[in-house]
Amino acid sequence: MEKDIASFQKNKYQDVRIRISEYQGNDVIDIRIWTQPPQGEEKVPTGKGVNINVRLFPKLKEAIEKLEKELIENKLV
Repeated sequence: MEKDIASFQKNKYQDVRIRISEYQGNDVIDIRIWTQPPQGEEKVPTGKGVNINVRLFPKLKEAIEKLEKELIENKLV
């Protein structure tokens, strides 16, 4: 399964893309930087990213919620 879930612009040339994909027979959440190559029109994935087994999603969600709390408490968002 390969499905784009969300994307946001990191800078003029790069996006962060979150997708569900398959890696070595496992379903994973892929969070990766995609970049515009000098001679290309379409962005391509870089090695800068992480694959997390979908079974670990509850742990990832918990960590993001803790991060959000810290960011709010420190008035960073």
